[in-house]
Amino acid sequence: MLNFLSSLPTPVAQGMIWGVMAIGVYVTYKVLDLADLTVDGSFATGGAVLVVLTTSGVNLYLAMVIAFIAGCIAGLVTGILHTKFGIPAILSGILTQLALYSVNLRIMGGKANTAISWRNYDLLVSSRTDVIYETILVCVIFIAVLIGILYWFFGTEIGHAIRSTGCNPAMSRANGINTNTCKVLGLVLSNGIVALSGALLSQFQGFADVNMGRGAIVIGLAAVIIGEVIFGKIFRNFALRLVSVVIGAIIYYIVITIVLKFGLRTDDLKLFSALVVALFLGIPYWKSKIHFTKKEGGNKQNA
Repeated sequence: MLNFLSSLPTPVAQGMIWGVMAIGVYVTYKVLDLADLTVDGSFATGGAVLVVLTTSGVNLYLAMVIAFIAGCIAGLVTGILHTKFGIPAILSGILTQLALYSVNLRIMGGKANTAISWRNYDLLVSSRTDVIYETILVCVIFIAVLIGILYWFFGTEIGHAIRSTGCNPAMSRANGINTNTCKVLGLVLSNGIVALSGALLSQFQGFADVNMGRGAIVIGLAAVIIGEVIFGKIFRNFALRLVSVVIGAIIYYIVITIVLKFGLRTDDLKLFSALVVALFLGIPYWKSKIHFTKKEGGNKQNA
């Protein structure tokens, strides 16, 4: 137990970094009601851009901004494929994700991974145990600022238009909202946030890898669903819902740490992740069935 508690800060920090990515997934999955698989590629793009620029002498904060822009461009491509070419959103994301594999290899000069060391660069976050609490503090500040910006943005006219597009596209069009533009903006914003998460993770783990985003959508969905199932009845405010997503990612990584302590093979992590997502996706359905059964039974008794 003591060993587990001493190792807990690392999965908490890692969960917070992936929580940033989950916020990006929340924008498309919950706000826009779109299934976007671009994130598996844009996540790695953010990491690749950050590492290559930083190791080339570019200021770290500027590299973070450029990584965000690179993610936005990836989302823009998906948005154009979906709205201008009429390709379904899920297939548009797959096409962009596939193209980004080659793009990310080009960014890293044809190498599958590129290292960045805390010994040579002043990084924002690191997995080193001696600075892990500073990393958690940086993540808390970063997430607080990000949620504050998103809370403000989705309170603006454009933000309300994006939310309206996700809730009821037909009614939004009837009220003069260009739903295609809103979809593109949502995809751009989402993948920009995902790329920021990739940039943070590359610093945390000390390298960027062309496959680092593989399965990212599963982790993002797990965080969103876990947060919604646990805190959905409590957190009604939009900002608090984003907080619940981050907490969901932290819970996910703590659970991963626990099952690894119990001897789960790392080869089985993807299977375990899929089972976790399936379980939490099924919980709302089971709850509705149980509630309906109880309600139906009560109506029969009254009759």
